[in-house]
Amino acid sequence: MSSPVLHAFFVGRALADAVNQRAEQLLTDGLSLVGKFDAEQREYFRQFTDEVLVRAQQAEAEAGEVYPGSTAPATATDLQATIDTLRAEIAQVRVALQQYRATSQV
Repeated sequence: MSSPVLHAFFVGRALADAVNQRAEQLLTDGLSLVGKFDAEQREYFRQFTDEVLVRAQQAEAEAGEVYPGSTAPATATDLQATIDTLRAEIAQVRVALQQYRATSQV
């Protein structure tokens, strides 16, 4: 017959092996889920980016504007004109915002 101390040793060793195996399995499953989530998010972001670019190209086609990256090359003059237009629109929005803030504080 074996002694109780020897029996406790083997039980402890079996317990440690089982806990180690479960921890390894849980860690592997967790890392697998993280990797899967990361891959899904990257794919979702890629699809979202593609959708945004398609919408931008459609809007360009509807507006008849030509921007870099579209089918027809834009000249530096076109780009400068676009930048100037955008700056003017931003200035108008700022003025409108200041007027709104001035009237809403009264």
